[in-house]
Amino acid sequence: MAVGLIIHVSVGAEKRTEFFAEENIRFGSSETCDLQIHTDKFSSKSVWLELGYGEGVYRVINFFEPLNLQLNGKPIRRYVAVKDGDTIEVPANDISFSFFSLASKSSLITMNRDPHIVAPFIESAALDAAVSPERDDAKAFLREFVRELSREIHWTTKFVVLLIVLATLGGVFYLGSSYNSELQRTRELAERQSEVVRRLEEQLAENNAQIGQIDKSNKDIIKTVSLAPNLRVEYGNGVCLIVGVYDLVDKKTGKTLRYPDPQAFQPSPYEPSEPPMEEGINPPTQMALTTEGGGSAVEYDFIGTGFHVGGGYIVTNRHVLQPWEEDDLVKQMMKDASGRARVKRLVVYFPNFPQPFPIRVRGLGYREDLAVASIDPELVSPDIPVLPLEIDSDVASVGKTVVTMGYPNGPDRLLAMVDDAEAKSINSRFGGSRQALINYLAQSRKIVPLTTQGAITDLDTRRIVHDAKTAEGGSGAPLFGQTGKVIGVNFGVFTESNAANMAVPISFALDLLRRAGWKTAEEIKNEKQNQSQTASANTNASSQQPKAQ
Repeated sequence: MAVGLIIHVSVGAEKRTEFFAEENIRFGSSETCDLQIHTDKFSSKSVWLELGYGEGVYRVINFFEPLNLQLNGKPIRRYVAVKDGDTIEVPANDISFSFFSLASKSSLITMNRDPHIVAPFIESAALDAAVSPERDDAKAFLREFVRELSREIHWTTKFVVLLIVLATLGGVFYLGSSYNSELQRTRELAERQSEVVRRLEEQLAENNAQIGQIDKSNKDIIKTVSLAPNLRVEYGNGVCLIVGVYDLVDKKTGKTLRYPDPQAFQPSPYEPSEPPMEEGINPPTQMALTTEGGGSAVEYDFIGTGFHVGGGYIVTNRHVLQPWEEDDLVKQMMKDASGRARVKRLVVYFPNFPQPFPIRVRGLGYREDLAVASIDPELVSPDIPVLPLEIDSDVASVGKTVVTMGYPNGPDRLLAMVDDAEAKSINSRFGGSRQALINYLAQSRKIVPLTTQGAITDLDTRRIVHDAKTAEGGSGAPLFGQTGKVIGVNFGVFTESNAANMAVPISFALDLLRRAGWKTAEEIKNEKQNQSQTASANTNASSQQPKAQ
């Protein structure tokens, strides 16, 4: 069988088909080319394209790059094989070459039938059509080829082919129908499985929500149970014992008021001091005080609780710092003797600090039983924590857990915390002076606040009622809420009812603190930053001013 290449050439509107049997075929405008193209668009004569035959195919050996030849719409490359139906174009000049090959007979593949039924006709028709100058001979060749092929095929073969086609179509239809049915069943099964998965996910979400609620409840219980110990560890060293001494002086002269007779001196105004009188003699109804003589001075000591809120500021009750205002007997004595109270000593003791800190009163709340005092901020140790204050008043509600820390019963409760032998020894040494006793307890690091836990039993805008146990001396103690912040200040203790201890909401103490000049740690930090920025701006401004010559 002949080896060659059928080439359909198109130059503008002119078309032509040629057959080449050479192993090397050259195209272009040069006279040496096998296929010459005559056009006015190329002034120089050159070889545009060269094809070479090898290994059963024609390949591009060389091409003229300035023409930007394209093979099937893509830039042409060397040694690319030219296949049936491939087209090489010269885009800028409307010139194209379409290729159709004639393959030689294979020497390795044979068929067990007459090889000259169709093949001779195909080859002869192809050669005749290739060399024909007529424009539509290729179409005529294909049409005659199909007719001849149809005449040459036996009717039994056609019938078998038809049966095969029908069987194939039937098989495809059957497979398609089966596939569609199986797909439908798979889809329904997937939907049912998705519904089951959705229900399981909903159930899992419900279980997770229940587990979350249980976990939250457990955490709340653990937090409630451990609230008092945690607060004691974190803020106990910020709760102080307030100790003071006051006497009575004459309003006009400022001299100390004394008992008129040393024999009439009473260590405590609450205890009977006079011996029984003889029959027929009535005791005096009132003991007149005087500024003269050598009688004992009218002097009282007092204790209470306070807590540090930052910057050296201490929050407590008004009646802790001015106890004479709550003592009817002392008030009557001052009224009769035209006297007034004078504080001689006012200090606070913090846990783990052997020495007291002197304080001064900064503000008193006369409507609410609150007071603000302060110590020198330079003396405040980093070991004295700042108790956080709860700003949100809605966190307090009936039934919520509360914790209080204070010094109920003063040094008596502190002595009760040591063993009996040591307590008797301390009492024998310092029992005659409460001031000396407290100093010793401070130096022995035995001043520790009592921590008790309870719940809110009632409240309104001005009072918080709770049942956390406390006693006299616990006035001014902080009342912590479940958030771990101070929500109130204890001021009243009712011994007849454990559920009726009173506290003032901390919001009233905040107002008093603001008036006394107290600021939060965040406000102090912002002020320092503003001062630093102002100083930096002033420094920059001064450095940019022109210097005098």
